[in-house]
Order: sequence, then structure tokens, then C-alpha cells
Amino acid sequence: MSTEHQFSKLGRLFITTAAFIVILAGIKVSGSILIPFLLAIFLAIIAEMPLAWMQKKGVPRWLGLIIVLLAGLLIEVLLIAFIGSAINNFTAAFPSYQARLVTNLHNLHATLSEMGITLDQKMYNQVIERFDPGVIMGLLSNVFSGLGNIFSNGFIILLTVIFILLEIPCLPAKLEKASPASAELSAHLTRFSLTLKNYLGIKSAVSLLTGVLITLWLSYIGVDFPVLWGFLAFLLNFVPNIGSIIAAVPAVLLALLQGGLDLGFMTAVGYVVVNVVVGNMVEPRVMGQGLGLSTLVVFLSLIFWGWLLGPVGMLLSVPLTMFIKIAVEDDEELGWLAVILGSSQEVSTRVVEEKP
Repeated sequence: MSTEHQFSKLGRLFITTAAFIVILAGIKVSGSILIPFLLAIFLAIIAEMPLAWMQKKGVPRWLGLIIVLLAGLLIEVLLIAFIGSAINNFTAAFPSYQARLVTNLHNLHATLSEMGITLDQKMYNQVIERFDPGVIMGLLSNVFSGLGNIFSNGFIILLTVIFILLEIPCLPAKLEKASPASAELSAHLTRFSLTLKNYLGIKSAVSLLTGVLITLWLSYIGVDFPVLWGFLAFLLNFVPNIGSIIAAVPAVLLALLQGGLDLGFMTAVGYVVVNVVVGNMVEPRVMGQGLGLSTLVVFLSLIFWGWLLGPVGMLLSVPLTMFIKIAVEDDEELGWLAVILGSSQEVSTRVVEEKP
């Protein structure tokens, strides 16, 4: 009997693991359909915040919906115009940066020669001749490619957001009529929505602080296009852990081209200080209190969802992990998963509450 029981547990483990792998494979294959839908849900929750506020002020829901959608379209158009103009200006100014780099390389070569350090002249000439500014431009293009992918599905995402916002008022009644357990599901969805709004508020404030500090520092030391790099820092700060590092790369490269090693070093120092203070000291404390997620879980979720859904998965990694945590919290069999995903502060609070 004991052997049969152990086999039954082992069999359930294999079946569960196989089902999990099949689900992951299905998500991976259907990413082109699933990603716009997830973005639409994410944006619909964001749009519901000003929409609910306007309803409290007496604005009809249909009028508030039109206002929110027009505001969203205006923001999208302004972002496209701003980014396009900044990249065009950067492209136009790039030949001068290339000339400065070649001059700096010649000066470095002369300085090393005076110090008695001899470089192979043939190899040095090949480096100068084969220097390709398109490599750095390609790097900058890749940084903004995530935005382009989102905008390419803009019409489908917009239609989905509209239908979700139209469906939200009658969703609780539908869930109540559809299943006896709808009250629990509705409570989970409500809690997830409130937690996501809290996350967006915290993350937006932290990202805005990061962008402003980067813009001010780059303006102070004289790096070109400081507003562009500040906006990039604000945007990529929504990607946990590595977003700020990615945002720093093009700005540091530009500083190296513009002013040599001194300006590049000052730029890198600014990014390091801002990321250490804001990203590694302020944000983990605030996010841990606001989300109840472990810092390690946030980092691992970035890797997992990024592998599964690409750049959009990195952007949505925290909300998706939050949803899973909230969904399994009250489940008897999967409650342990919520404990593992939770922050140490949350676990300590639970232990104190459970003590007699």
C-alpha cells in the first residue's frame, strides 16, 4: 500500500511537470497572439484609473472612455515624434563624433609612443579604417526596437483595450452568474488590479526620479541630447534590474565619442551613482513593501518571462508574477508557492500573526 502511495505521488509529479512544460511550450508558440493581449490588459488596467476618477466626478463613462483613448493616442504620437526627432538629430551629428574619435585615437597613439609604448602600425591603421559608426547606431536602434514592436501592433492593442474597458462594468455580474466560485475569482482580480495600480504608482515615481536625475547630470557635464537619455532611463527603468544598465550604454558611448575618456567616465559615474542610490537602495525597499515580492523573485521573473515572451515579457514580468502569487495564495495545495514568491517582510508578518 505504501509503495502504491509513493508511486501515486511520483506519478502526479510527472504529470504535473509534463503539463507545465506543455503549457510553457504553448505560450512560447502563441507569443505573437498572447503578447498584444497581455499588453492590452495591462494598458486597460492603467486606463481604468483615470476613467474611474472621471466617473466619480460625474463624467459619463462613454465620454470618459473617449477622453482616455484620445489622450493615449496623443501620448503615442508625441512619443513617436520625440523619439524620431531625437534619433534623426543624433544621426546627423554622428559624423562629427566619428571625427573626434579618430582624433582621440591619433592623440592616444602619439602619447603612447612618447611613453615608449609602440603599437603595431599596420594593425592601428586597420582599426582606424574599419571603424564603423553603424555598429553604435545599430546598438541605439536595438534599444528602441522594443517600442517599435509595441507600436506595430498598436491598432489591435487599441481595439482590445476598448473592448476590455467596455466589458469591465458588467464583468462582476457575469462572473457571479457563471460560477458559484466567482466571488473568490472576482476578489482575486480586484486585489490584483489594486496591487498593479500600486506597483505602477511606485514604479512610475522611481522611474521619473531616475530620468530626471540622469537628465540633470548629463546636462551639467555637457553630454549632448540629455533629455533623450533621461527619457530612455525613465522608460527602461520599468524593466527590472537590467533596464538601467541597457539605458546607460548608448549615453556612455556618445560621451566617449563627444569628449573622450574623461566625459565617458563622468557619464558612467553618474549612471552608477543614480542606479545604486535609486535602483539598489530606494526601489527595493519601496517595491518590497508595495508588492510583497522577494527581490530575488523579481530578478528571476525577469529572466523567466523574458525568455518566454521576449522584451515585452521583461516589461510585464513583475505584474505577471504578482498575478500568479495572488492566484495561489488561498489554494491549499499551491499556497507554498505564494510563500516562496513573497518578501521576507511579508513572511515575518504572517509568522507573528499566527503566533498565539
